[in-house]
Amino acid sequence: MGPHPAVAAIRLAVRRVLHDILTEHPPTPDTRRTPARGAARPCVPDAERVPAPGTRRSMTVPAGAPLEQPPATSPRPRQGGDEPPAPLVLVACSGGADSMALASALAFEAPKLGIRAGGITVDHGLQPGSDLRADEVVLRLTELGLGPAESIAVTVGRDGGPEAAARDARYAALDSAAERHGATAILLGHTRDDQAETVLLGLARGSGIRSLSGMAAVSGADGRYRRPFLHLDRQTARKACMVQSLPVWDDPHNTDPAYTRSRLRHEGLPALEKALGKGVVEALARTAQLSRDDADALDTWASQAEASVRDAAGLLECAKLYALPPAVRRRILRRAAIEAGAPAGSLFARHIEEIDRLITGWRGQGAINLPGKVVAQRQGGRLVIRQG
Repeated sequence: MGPHPAVAAIRLAVRRVLHDILTEHPPTPDTRRTPARGAARPCVPDAERVPAPGTRRSMTVPAGAPLEQPPATSPRPRQGGDEPPAPLVLVACSGGADSMALASALAFEAPKLGIRAGGITVDHGLQPGSDLRADEVVLRLTELGLGPAESIAVTVGRDGGPEAAARDARYAALDSAAERHGATAILLGHTRDDQAETVLLGLARGSGIRSLSGMAAVSGADGRYRRPFLHLDRQTARKACMVQSLPVWDDPHNTDPAYTRSRLRHEGLPALEKALGKGVVEALARTAQLSRDDADALDTWASQAEASVRDAAGLLECAKLYALPPAVRRRILRRAAIEAGAPAGSLFARHIEEIDRLITGWRGQGAINLPGKVVAQRQGGRLVIRQG
């Protein structure tokens, strides 16, 4: 008898991603020697580890630390010193149902493909006892056979609001961990429900098609971040944890109405389903994929068209920009503003619309001030975007 359908679904999703990772990042010969399974490894004290930016403390269980049972994901023994090391894939785990289901599937599938598997949990320090919960997650990851298993404590700033600041701190810590451990990829437990919420948040902000495309299945530097569960619903992940008797932690912030995403999850989406019927989440996730395909095509078009609208000195020619479709033109303008020093996260649609009016509604208006002390102005039929 095979595994429960929910367990089979999460394992299949992870198996596909691991196959993709091996195809895109095949192991390369390396002179480093990897100890065979069961060989002793030195335990590096926390004080000697290189901390992630903003870390306060960390707990690490090395891959070779003794356990009651040997790690299920220990790499296959090396037969010779000239064989490539097994690639390392990490899972970002909060201890919630989605990420615990992901961790369990990674621990089951990785050894079949000769992949080393570890786990990282980030302690945001936003709740009393968060450090103890992070340590508990590390122990759960270790019990699954994942190694290295590590908790990283970060200091959350205030830029962009609490949710955005926590996200920025979390990704900075994960990036640092990936560099420190030499990980090929980090798996994230975002589900189809998370994707639907992201699309609605983008729609509420009046953002463009790129925002409506939600989260990418592959993102980050060199495709570091992978989201295997974007086609699975949240209940599948929770069911997989239940049938495997995996303990999970429900973050109280996920039900706190002070947070926008929490209100959307518990009030907004249920109201939409009540008014429009079931299937809203699936439809929004499908919209995200269609929007992403369109956004990617428009980005490619803009990239190819940019050279044709610049003069010999590299300045943007307004007449040639005017001839382009608005969606392509605005992408070129946004890219030019960012290259001049405008922070991407502070450059909104209204800024691009103001620059666009220098081309489509020119009446002799003055320079436009953009974030990052960048100025855009029209001079002699050319659009000049530079530091003020």
